[in-house]
Amino acid sequence: MSEPLLAGETALVTGAASGIGRGLARALAAEGVRLVLTDIDPERGGAVAAELGAAFIPADLARADAALPLFAASVAALGGRLSLFLHSASPRRGETQHLLAVTEAEWDAMLTTNLRAGFVLGREAGRHMIAAGIRGRMLFVTSLHAETPRNLPHYSAAKAGETMLVRELAKALGPHGIRVNAIAPGAIPGGGFAADVATLERMIPLRRTGTPEDIAAMAVALLSERFGRYVTGATLAVDGGLALYNWIAPPPE
Repeated sequence: MSEPLLAGETALVTGAASGIGRGLARALAAEGVRLVLTDIDPERGGAVAAELGAAFIPADLARADAALPLFAASVAALGGRLSLFLHSASPRRGETQHLLAVTEAEWDAMLTTNLRAGFVLGREAGRHMIAAGIRGRMLFVTSLHAETPRNLPHYSAAKAGETMLVRELAKALGPHGIRVNAIAPGAIPGGGFAADVATLERMIPLRRTGTPEDIAAMAVALLSERFGRYVTGATLAVDGGLALYNWIAPPPE
């Protein structure tokens, strides 16, 4: 059996109650990482934490005042040392929520959860790692929506902002040995996903939708020093090739 890639690390994972966030938490636990998980759903989040032997701190990151106390509580739960930060939290959304249908409240919740919380938690994680001399790593779950408008304006704007935040964090923290990257998942059924899977799979070069495990495997590689040690400021599409699909071309055979 190969040696775990992340043994001895400590991590905060947001949005860990389901979907990609839960997949990330499970993959980190399998690598020997000591975890603090957070989510707006205390029942499901607590169940995941119990499964993995992790600490759980409920938090609604759509509240502007939630991120700072979450960070402080997480570091305390980890004994004063945080080496990994993974931001996967995002409000549920419809798959074809046109610009004219999005409310101000939905816009605010989406940007606060994804972008404001990502900024505050990433900034605090950076400060903590620098002060403690930790060569830490951060990973943000962004989206193909960050590059292409797909009738989800609040989600697309939030993920585009996160993409630039990743680059800014990577540039500022790189001199301290801290790496910051993002994964842009493709079609991962579950949660708010509501597309016609059979039709969608015809558009994906690898001819299948993805799984949280597909995302988590690449996350572990990027976070590890064995495989990701010279990667920072990057956004890696883990999408089976979906981003290669030409939306104005004839439908695939």
